Amino acid sequence: MLKRIATDLLDIVYDEQGDADGWPVVLLHGFPYDIHAYEDIAPRLASRGARVITPFLRGYGPTRFLSAATPRSGQQAALAADLLALLDALRIERAVLGGYDWGGRAACIVAALYPSRARGLVSVNGYNIQDIATAMRPASPEKEHRMWYQYYLHGERGRAGLTENRRAFCRLLWSLWSPSWRFGDDTYARSAAAFDNPDFVDVVVHSYRHRFGLVDGDPRFDDMERRLSAMPPITVPAITLEGDADGVTPPGGRQADRKHFTGRHENRLVPNAGHNLPQEAPEAFAAAVLDIDAWAD
Repeated sequence: MLKRIATDLLDIVYDEQGDADGWPVVLLHGFPYDIHAYEDIAPRLASRGARVITPFLRGYGPTRFLSAATPRSGQQAALAADLLALLDALRIERAVLGGYDWGGRAACIVAALYPSRARGLVSVNGYNIQDIATAMRPASPEKEHRMWYQYYLHGERGRAGLTENRRAFCRLLWSLWSPSWRFGDDTYARSAAAFDNPDFVDVVVHSYRHRFGLVDGDPRFDDMERRLSAMPPITVPAITLEGDADGVTPPGGRQADRKHFTGRHENRLVPNAGHNLPQEAPEAFAAAVLDIDAWAD
């Protein structure tokens, strides 16, 4: 059931399933996706006693900024602050946090900086906190070509292209990033409606410029960004997932980042799954959340 709640900056729309007194789980989508990524996962978790919260991130779907004066920031600290504000608004002291892409980044940040709010973590592609200080160091050509869309959005031609062709652009990314997933027109259309949010383009462009140090962030998040620059460890129980057909981050692409998980941690390779792993392999993602719940007891 879709619900809405106000935080200091946003009117957040979220899906809630399960008993209101169940163990809380917050599941966060990535770019360019939406809450439908978890449509086969939330009922599985709810049937096992969970209270499942799946919000539309800032700039997606019916979630809206409360003030026109608020910067349309897509920086990593903004996403994490939104997650904390949502937990506070819902009066959830601690939750299992799960996500991928942008949502996985928000979940990792909260787990790292505010471990008292996270019973555990499920993160696709591992440790998703951005090391902005080193972002301008070139990677291997094989890795660089996968980030073409980020470089495209660094210029105003890219902003115009996303504005004019957002559905075609994002569908191309779906296809490139999940080459083994045969999604249909209806599946894509349900999620693509979320990209019609009036702030979508601004939030997305800011995200891909800020992570390379090309634009300033929202000053209200300066302290959190400073703390993130230390690449803090994640001490809570964590399961990381990798799809073996991920077109953005191939398996093992972030193996060096595993040192940041200093609590109980397990990495799992999921066959025939691409970047949108929760929607492509819901059984594997749900199993990881249930295992984290068991570990945290």
